[in-house]
Amino acid sequence: MKQIISHKYRRFVIYFKIFMAVILLPLVYNFIPINHTTTTFYLPASDFETVKKTLKKNGYDVTWIDALMLKLIRVPMKGWYEVDPKEHGRLLFYEYLHRKRARTMQVVIYAGETKEELVKRLANDMKLDEEKLMRYYKKYARFEEGDILAHRYTIARSANEKTTMEYLFRRSSQMLELFKKEHLQEADASKLQQTRIIASIIQKESSSADEMPAISSVIHNRLKKNMRLQMDGTLNYGPHSHTIITPERIKTDKSPFNTYKHRGLPPYALGTISLEALTAAVYPTNSDYLFFMLNKDGTHNFTQTYEEHRKNIKIFRAYLNEKKAQEGNTTLQPNNSEQRLTSQ
Repeated sequence: MKQIISHKYRRFVIYFKIFMAVILLPLVYNFIPINHTTTTFYLPASDFETVKKTLKKNGYDVTWIDALMLKLIRVPMKGWYEVDPKEHGRLLFYEYLHRKRARTMQVVIYAGETKEELVKRLANDMKLDEEKLMRYYKKYARFEEGDILAHRYTIARSANEKTTMEYLFRRSSQMLELFKKEHLQEADASKLQQTRIIASIIQKESSSADEMPAISSVIHNRLKKNMRLQMDGTLNYGPHSHTIITPERIKTDKSPFNTYKHRGLPPYALGTISLEALTAAVYPTNSDYLFFMLNKDGTHNFTQTYEEHRKNIKIFRAYLNEKKAQEGNTTLQPNNSEQRLTSQ
């Protein structure tokens, strides 16, 4: 009898230990700290592998138990998340992850901005450190200018400098790759770079999507004829991005961006570009246009010959003289639009 009781007691102890282990191990595991580098991150897709990859990228040590928890519970949806790894513990962190959507804000990247202008405004709008933003911009940039496309982006308000730049570059790269796939097919890197440069010139010359294909045709036609582009927009590079182009500037600027002096395209894009400008660069209007001139309506007149172009210049000068006379100022001041393609 004693042997039977002793055997049952030992078996009870074993079961009790197993039971306690089942109860205590998850509790112990729940208190193991979660390593991480950021509490705000973006999930680009809603599937287990993407969530796991994103968490690891942001410094979270995802163990096999964590992975099991992610598979057993609801996988978070695509979007921005702001989490506190210490709030619920390790196990409940993965259970509550899908509920931790971050507050977001709209950030607009304007066409024609240089990287310095983009970073400065982004730092101001998002209350971030400008130097850190620029450091990460340079880290992720593929080109000298224009890596981030002009677009409206949704970003978490709590995103730091690294997370913000990673997202902007990744999203822009996705849009650019999709554009390349749909419109450039098997184009190599040099073709893409040329398209970006042409698009940036178009962007500087006009903000009207309706006019962009016609401006693109002037650029393509001049390149085919080995003519100088002679466009003011190419001189709006770097620190001169928003300066008025004067005859003196055209004469003194010795950079490769001065298309009044140098044939071909500038060495790289002038600033941020829109998808509309990229599309116009690939699909120019089928025309023989070689010149374009601003008119009183704020649009441009396109012409094939220099004689026609000179007439448009005279018409626009007469309009400016009349306008200034009405304003009580009869002195005609230099206007940058008058310099546009005034010689061959």
